[in-house]
Amino acid sequence: MSLRTPMGRVLGLGTAKDGVSHWWAQRLSAIALVPLTVWFLASLIRVGPADFESVHGWLAQPWHAVGALLLVLVLCLHSRLGLQVIVEDYVHQAATKLITLVIIDFAHALAAAASSFAILKVALGGSA
Repeated sequence: MSLRTPMGRVLGLGTAKDGVSHWWAQRLSAIALVPLTVWFLASLIRVGPADFESVHGWLAQPWHAVGALLLVLVLCLHSRLGLQVIVEDYVHQAATKLITLVIIDFAHALAAAASSFAILKVALGGSA
């Protein structure tokens, strides 16, 4: 006995039609965050003092700048996906849900852009 509707059986889609891809994106971003976070924490320990010159020297190396950018972007994506699930599950008014999701999207895009800009500015030798 199946609880799926006849149209659902024909199309092979669930109720939201994209829940599986969202679930996979959240799991894959979480898996990607594990080595990125371990690398970042180990690198912070090796950098020493957190003054501008030390961090600039560390970020001036291309692999460190790329790693830091990846960490920031994946972290923003993972955070956005998690907050989206919370809002979809617990906010019931349609207008409030839509406004909250739009604010979350803009806030995460702004955080990703500002963080990326800061990393690139320090990596390329911008002033403090």
